Amino acid sequence: MDTAVFGEVLLGPRAIGLGQWLQLFWRFSTLSLLAIGGAITTVPDMQRYVVGLQGWLCDAQFSSCIAIGQAAPEPNVLLVAVIGYSVGGLAGVAATMAGTLLPSTTLALAASRFSAQQRRARGLRAFTAGLAPLTLGLLLATSWILLQPTGLGLVPLVLVLVAGMLALMLLSQRSPLWAISAGALVGALGWV
Repeated sequence: MDTAVFGEVLLGPRAIGLGQWLQLFWRFSTLSLLAIGGAITTVPDMQRYVVGLQGWLCDAQFSSCIAIGQAAPEPNVLLVAVIGYSVGGLAGVAATMAGTLLPSTTLALAASRFSAQQRRARGLRAFTAGLAPLTLGLLLATSWILLQPTGLGLVPLVLVLVAGMLALMLLSQRSPLWAISAGALVGALGWV
């Protein structure tokens, strides 16, 4: 990505009105309740709304927002703040962060109380076990969306890399940090 896109993401927030601010809050509130596995799993719908429906950002700007948000050490949800800032400045940050944090925090508190009381229930254990494949599917959808600005020519290479790293981790019981390090090296060398 060129530096103009990064500069526009960091320095050029758009001014949005109260109605758009409320729409942003409502959309991110809804996504918050679907974020099984973290905010990153809802990136496809964030992209569909912010880029496709509203036209506030282009694909490259959106991908830059995700990259900048993920470059921060933690928490992972900072990508939402970068998107909010790019869309509407500090009011956009307030809308996206409040929309993301309020519903999911409330639901997490209620669910943790319920699960503490019902921890031996068969249905609760089955529900918890079913969340892993759902999270994996959401992460794959996120990867697909983030690959779009690069062109689909890289998809076969990325699929081979993902399959190889997954096989390495499953067969050798190695830490995922090896896969992350390999991905960072590939990116730093400019191979992808």
